[in-house]
Amino acid sequence: MSLLAQTLVYLLAAVVCVPLSRRLGLGSVLGYLAAGIVIGPFGLAVVTDAEHILHFAELGVVFLLFIVGLELQPSRLWVMRRMVFGLGTAQVVCSVVAIGLIAWVLGLSGNAAIVVGLVLALSSTAFVLQMLAEKKQLATHQGRASFSILLFQDLAAIPLIAVLPLLGQNASFDEGISFTRIGIMIGTIGGLIIGGRLLQKPILQTAARSGIPEISTATALLIVISSALLMQFAGMSMVLGAFIAGMLLADSEYRHQLEADIAPFKGLLLGLFFIAVGMSVNIELLLEIPGRILLIVALLMTAKVLVLFPLARLFGMCDSGAALKTAVVLSQGGEFAFVLLAIARAEQVLAPGLIDELVLAVAVSMMMTPLLYALAERLTQKKETPEAPQYDEMPEDHQHEVLIAGFGRVGQIVGRLLRIMNKPFTALESDSLQVDVVRRYGSAVHYGDASRLDLLRAAGADHAKIFVLAISDLEQSMRIAEAVTRHFPNLTIIARARNRRHAHKLMDLGVKHIFRETLLSSLAMTELVLTSLGYSDEQAKHVIGTFCERDSRLLIEQHAIHDSEEKLIQSARDSADELESLLRGDANA
Repeated sequence: MSLLAQTLVYLLAAVVCVPLSRRLGLGSVLGYLAAGIVIGPFGLAVVTDAEHILHFAELGVVFLLFIVGLELQPSRLWVMRRMVFGLGTAQVVCSVVAIGLIAWVLGLSGNAAIVVGLVLALSSTAFVLQMLAEKKQLATHQGRASFSILLFQDLAAIPLIAVLPLLGQNASFDEGISFTRIGIMIGTIGGLIIGGRLLQKPILQTAARSGIPEISTATALLIVISSALLMQFAGMSMVLGAFIAGMLLADSEYRHQLEADIAPFKGLLLGLFFIAVGMSVNIELLLEIPGRILLIVALLMTAKVLVLFPLARLFGMCDSGAALKTAVVLSQGGEFAFVLLAIARAEQVLAPGLIDELVLAVAVSMMMTPLLYALAERLTQKKETPEAPQYDEMPEDHQHEVLIAGFGRVGQIVGRLLRIMNKPFTALESDSLQVDVVRRYGSAVHYGDASRLDLLRAAGADHAKIFVLAISDLEQSMRIAEAVTRHFPNLTIIARARNRRHAHKLMDLGVKHIFRETLLSSLAMTELVLTSLGYSDEQAKHVIGTFCERDSRLLIEQHAIHDSEEKLIQSARDSADELESLLRGDANA
């Protein structure tokens, strides 16, 4: 089959399987694996050679680690050192010991058991990060803990690749440790770091000055692939080179452009990588000895969950729910297992039959992870749902003149300026995570729902003068506004509105001081645009002032008809025509 025909098969399989998998809630990675199984030599045998495409598709993992490096500044890595080198080291060591002991008990020799432990202790960076990114959970507790462990695993894979041949039957210990090879590795890493610092930014500046988008993309690919090949030439993992190159550019002004240039290649090649992994799954072996394969998978995933759950809790990274999800999402074997098992086959470290079983078990563990993770999410959700939030108890001496409901972006700015003017206030925030963040920066805020009458009274609403409603969520904002207007009519409400609809609903309650959250910034931006186009400051201010005055009148006029979409549309058109005629008349005067 020609390369073009194979490409058509890969694309067709992905287009069919991946959306179906996403619709079933299983994620795209499982869809790619299923596509590979279907078209591979053990499925319909449309494509029979998975090995050649796997080597090419490994660039997807390389690009993924480059983008991960872009997101991780060296200063941030130092801040994360406890998670990366503490939690990561503990996970790898404990997993190697646990899995190795299980393998030894099941009858493997000491060397073979150690190799199996080393191979299976590593999880799949590409698989886990892709799955958590799709679920938008990379910034969660389990996301940060998983990323830290995976980062250390990628670093640990490099010495494993070097050490594994020493355990094989072809190993010769007469030559001793190769200090020359170690020196080449250290020198290559140092050269990449120094050269990257000196050369990468000038190269990117030259590409940017060319003004040709294709040159910028080619330059990004050049940096990633050359860094990866340099590491491979020195006998190390390509992904380490890509990761270091990404980290060196993490503080660069080109970071976002590089990510945008690389992302399409990363997505396609990473999908192709998972298709190739699926093609290498020997389904016939699963049919011949299903009990043995499933036993290996069960022992592997159970051992890693039992290791990871207490470690995540011990290091204080996660609560019990996040610790369980961390343990489950990292319970599979990783893509480095395929690399290490290939070395083990070449060096005769393990029996060929055992290697085939382990390859299949790793692939099956990957396919089972999304299902088990979905189950873990349901279990933790059920466990967490009944727990009612414990709001803060308000001190009795709260008699401040200003109450602020919502201490996000808007509420914090109001609070900071009040503090500068030495005007005390009481701030209420219903998001516990936001409260924790704000408190770490030294700001005083109380955790509570401002729509509750008892909490408002405890916060001093009976004695306050001004109530700042700084919440953008329409429903929550309306609940609070209703409670305040009904029970504290003497309070002056100054409210933030998400849009015109939100503003009209607040006006229904009698709120007079309403600020739409994007209006003032949009007007300021437009004024700068006009002056940059050559209009005088007076002309720009006149246009902005005229628009603002007409828009304020329109908001009040439309309040009477805001329940009728047809009337609102006609009103907006009439107002736009009137404003355009007015401004044109001024321009011609």
